[in-house]
Order: sequence, then structure tokens, then C-alpha cells
Amino acid sequence: MSAMLPAEFSELEPFAAEWSLPSETERYARRISSSMEDMRAFYNAITPVATAAIAYCNQYPLDAMPEDVLNLMHLLYSMIMVSFPVECWGQPRVPDSGAAALECLVEPAP
Repeated sequence: MSAMLPAEFSELEPFAAEWSLPSETERYARRISSSMEDMRAFYNAITPVATAAIAYCNQYPLDAMPEDVLNLMHLLYSMIMVSFPVECWGQPRVPDSGAAALECLVEPAP
């Protein structure tokens, strides 16, 4: 299996296939279907290198990112998606939100 991420971030490779998702709708669905243990493991792995990962992504223009860098950026987006469940709520869903769902009709690219 080939690497999805830049070599500098190889420690995040175990999370790439599951969390490097191109759309907010996919990231939200992953969050809702994930256990808190899985989200914590991902969050604990990426937060220590998040600043370096952002700086790495910032080296490239948004419309010309290599695929591995784009995957890293999507991984950072997933970190944001799981931050509130991990840091605040202790559950995948927003507390007291019932059957709320997220469906983006248009998203910025990439």
C-alpha cells in the first residue's frame, strides 16, 4: 500500500485512510459513526503535529497541492471535526441535538 501523506507525517499514516476525507459531509458521517476511543486516538496523534502540518500545507497554493499534501489538509479538517466531541462533549453528536444532520450543498475547494 502506498503512502497517502508526505513522509514528514508518516506517523499519521494509520489514520489517513479513515480520516483523510475530501468533503465535510464525509467527515461528519465519519465522526458520527466513530467511537470516542477512535476519535481520541486520532485527535491525540494529530494535535501535537498540527502546527507543523499547517505550515507544511501552506507551502503550496490551494489550487496546486500535490495529492499527499491535500490528504494532509483533509486530515487537519477531520481534526477540527472531532475537536468538540473530544474536548467538550465526550460523544460524537452535539448534545441535545436529536437527529440533527449536516449536508453541505456547496463546499469551497479543494
